[in-house]
Amino acid sequence: MRPRILIVEDEPAIADTIQYALETDGCEPVVVNAGAPALERIARERIDLIVLDVGLPDINGFEVCKRIRQSTSVPIIFLTARGEEIDRVVGLEIGGDDYVVKPFSPRELAARVKAVLRRGQNGAQPSCAKTQAFEVNSDKRQIRYCNVPLDLSRYEYDILSTFIRHPGHVFTREQIMQMVWESPEASMDRTVDAHIKNIRAKLKAIKADPDPIVTHRGTGYALRENL
Repeated sequence: MRPRILIVEDEPAIADTIQYALETDGCEPVVVNAGAPALERIARERIDLIVLDVGLPDINGFEVCKRIRQSTSVPIIFLTARGEEIDRVVGLEIGGDDYVVKPFSPRELAARVKAVLRRGQNGAQPSCAKTQAFEVNSDKRQIRYCNVPLDLSRYEYDILSTFIRHPGHVFTREQIMQMVWESPEASMDRTVDAHIKNIRAKLKAIKADPDPIVTHRGTGYALRENL
């Protein structure tokens, strides 16, 4: 089955270019030109990944992402003319999986789409391992915390599951990028920090204390032992 990609882009020329590139690369693209119809299609159809423009005519792309994350962890690649670091960090903090700045190469975007989809398929050997407060079902790529399922983006899942497999081990930001990101050289230290912040917020919403993730100043992060 070809991966179904929802393209949310209001500029017809750009949407057509993305659609052609993804079709050529073996995907099944679907195009909408605003946030509201995108949310409607996501609610009723199978979508494997979303290419989401930030500057939409009705709803800001960041707000669309927030609404999507209330119900699903489908991968999201932001597409925008805004290339400032703070915008990239915000996009990743709210649940984005990747970020492409206009103008862009259609072939690069298609490669990033495949890379994000591949990350969701790799390393998911059927198993169910329980580590104290956490339960990881790698077949479904699902993590439960205090018996409550977490709604995690793909990178958030990969980071947290790595921590759970090695409680107490301190990982540097560079190590996390090497283990989790498809192209770590294109990522930034603040990208890791943004995902850690997002994971912490989701864990705190279930149980306020203690914070399961420990920050080691000047070194990196570790999962607290004996939760």
